[in-house]
Amino acid sequence: MNRLFRTKSIDALIAASEEPGHRLKKTLGPWSLTALGIGAVIGSGIFTVTGTAAAGKTLAVRSILDATVFDLLVHGVSAGSKMGRPGAGPAITLSFLLVAVACAFAGLCYAELASMIPIAGSAYTYAYAVLGEIFAWIIGWDLILEYAVSNMSVAVGFSAYLQDLFDNVFGFHLPAQLAYPPFPVAGSPAGWFNLPALLITMGVTWILVRGVKESANANTTMVAIKLIAILVFCIGASRAVNTANWHPFFPHGFPGVLTGASIIFFSYIGFDSVSTAAEECKKPQRDLPIGIIATLVVCTVLYALVALVLTGIMPWQKLGTDSPVADALKALGMNRLRIVVTAGALMGMMSSLLVYQYGQARIWFAMSRDGLLPRFFSIVHAKFKTPHVSTWIAGFVVGLPAGIWDIDTFAELSNIGTLFAFVLVSVAVIVLRKKQPDRPRGFRVPLVPFLPLISIVSCVVLMAGLPLLTWLRFFAWLIIGLAIYFLYSRKKIDLAWIHGA
Repeated sequence: MNRLFRTKSIDALIAASEEPGHRLKKTLGPWSLTALGIGAVIGSGIFTVTGTAAAGKTLAVRSILDATVFDLLVHGVSAGSKMGRPGAGPAITLSFLLVAVACAFAGLCYAELASMIPIAGSAYTYAYAVLGEIFAWIIGWDLILEYAVSNMSVAVGFSAYLQDLFDNVFGFHLPAQLAYPPFPVAGSPAGWFNLPALLITMGVTWILVRGVKESANANTTMVAIKLIAILVFCIGASRAVNTANWHPFFPHGFPGVLTGASIIFFSYIGFDSVSTAAEECKKPQRDLPIGIIATLVVCTVLYALVALVLTGIMPWQKLGTDSPVADALKALGMNRLRIVVTAGALMGMMSSLLVYQYGQARIWFAMSRDGLLPRFFSIVHAKFKTPHVSTWIAGFVVGLPAGIWDIDTFAELSNIGTLFAFVLVSVAVIVLRKKQPDRPRGFRVPLVPFLPLISIVSCVVLMAGLPLLTWLRFFAWLIIGLAIYFLYSRKKIDLAWIHGA
């Protein structure tokens, strides 16, 4: 039991990050951190799951497993007799605001831990420093799920928008067998395999293996292009808004808003990536909270605008596709605007895919270096100096499932994994305040333990809006992870390195 809850020394972690040859250059300020956060957050979610969250799901046969946990708590077993999962409708705008509030509380917790432990690793490192080895494994395993299924969803969304661009510009259509997965979302065509989703993942993987270095200036430029595309859509499509589409605003009441919030939470995944830049931040105690909160504010305003315009130009019942924005513009005959939006969406998805595939491979690399995963995951390419083995494996782990399943499955799994990570980070703040109350904190979450508890409750409520089947898949993933830990990782971990750390 002592070994399960053994922690790493915060002072030793900080000292190791300052060693010559291992020290990262501190160049990032609040503007760069905000641009990093927006670049990570605004990817495929705003262009894909917004429609699904508004429209909900209509199923031919409804079972208890399709009901949300919230449904079961409120309606009991009778929830299984309902048809479909309720969408938020035009109230999807409020779903975005609800998620923003929940993320803000979690963001404050990230900011405190990042200011205390200003090194790379984010939640995985915080868990090792505060909660212990078993929790570090759990959150590391959870982050693998988050990064992997997030990128599966991004790859599926990229494929949908790429095919829309081919159709709009060249009049070219891929054969349905190679353009759609064999297990699509209800109402979408089925095929043999989603080939574009696999190809974009492999292309990004090849680039990462050869050594990708993104500068803050390049990221800012990419963010600017994405923001321009979003604003062009909001301004250009606003003239086609029909206010009748906003009535009723709450077609399914609060359960619909909650379900929509649980789905579009995927759109906010990435704001926590700001904390991973702590080691390269000039003044982490000041700049990290600014970067995290500014990211949430900017993205929330943009998301709310897109949701209002999208539900205004098209009845919300018709938005449950992989590319709702492009499909809505196509239905309205706005092909020029559709090209601009599609190009911006593709760039946003490519940047998100690149960043998260990079992050996923590095999580595997770090856990392997610590002894929690097999050593071959931390093998470095002799020429390119990149963890090429873990990068290629991560590419296939993402690319193959992206060719088989639909976007909803991935978004929901990513959501529950990220929300669980937020819960553990919030718990870590409370525990560290108790264990090390006198340790200097560059940023302090106010009203501890109340605000971290609000963060925990908010995340649990959003998790309750996800279907029971998603919970069962998540618990299955954790059980597999714990089996690997107890049967392999716990026996193979390098005890000498742990004691030295």
